[in-house]
Amino acid sequence: MKRMLSGIKPTGRLTLGNYIGAIREFVKYQDEYEMYIFIANQHALTIPIKASELRKNTKDLIAIYLAAGLDPEKVTLFLQSDVPAHAQLGWIMTCLSGYGELQRMTQFKDKMAKQESGITAGLYTYPSLMAADILLYDPDYVPVGQDQTQHVELTRDLAERFNKRYSDTFKVPEPVVTKVGAKIYDLQNPVKKMSKSESSPKGVIDLLDDPAFARNKIKSAVTDSLGKVAFDPENQPGVSNLLTILSALTEEPIDSIVARYEGIGYAELKAETGEAVFNFLTDLQAKYKEILASGVVDQVLENGAKNAARIANKKISKVYRKVGLSL
Repeated sequence: MKRMLSGIKPTGRLTLGNYIGAIREFVKYQDEYEMYIFIANQHALTIPIKASELRKNTKDLIAIYLAAGLDPEKVTLFLQSDVPAHAQLGWIMTCLSGYGELQRMTQFKDKMAKQESGITAGLYTYPSLMAADILLYDPDYVPVGQDQTQHVELTRDLAERFNKRYSDTFKVPEPVVTKVGAKIYDLQNPVKKMSKSESSPKGVIDLLDDPAFARNKIKSAVTDSLGKVAFDPENQPGVSNLLTILSALTEEPIDSIVARYEGIGYAELKAETGEAVFNFLTDLQAKYKEILASGVVDQVLENGAKNAARIANKKISKVYRKVGLSL
């Protein structure tokens, strides 16, 4: 069975975009691949965050993953910080990374261009740690959003560089970009990605939003003046975004939805999409509350860390021998 790995930062509450673009796909992948999914809590430190907030975000994230359908019997789910080999290999990958390569990474480059204050060295070097996160487990595939393929390309470059310098050590992974629902857009600014850190309050649906409140957000979503339901991301980004959301939550193909809406207006599309969001969140949150109350999260993370460490520790031992850190 091929291996797949992914991670997510617990730096804010998860959005509907996170579910449709990533978590929903993980639930499908768990029956097709050997899945390793980690919470990238060390990456969360690249920006200021309170310890209490980081802990709560982390626990919420795990509970949501489980509520969404990830099965800990099929998936190794763990905290990055519970496996010290991530930080160990991260330093080696940092020393292998070029200054120019890291300067070109989108997040750092964008923040520098905006002249934001408080930019840390961690924000500059975190792509090297991300490469280590991946390479420790020799995955065949890394599922990423359309705007994150750059990180996998750096990982591939570093793996090939290490293999050439020290002999074959790392598998060179392939990025997997989901084609439908890979990116959900801000409801108020549908040319901008729905983001847990950058969207306007009315433009983002939090997975822990009150379901009725979320339904109202859909009703107030920006559309256009064309008056026709069509999937045309360039000319009708708002309508296309609603169609993507509805299709993802109901499993009905977008073409089928568009055909149903011939001669029908946007109000009806918003109403149906809002109801789908309401029903989805109601079900997800009931499961989430049950999981938190059960105390199962700690056990899942403990088991996941043990499984992950068995692979990661072997890899870092091999790397230490090759670079000369172990005598």
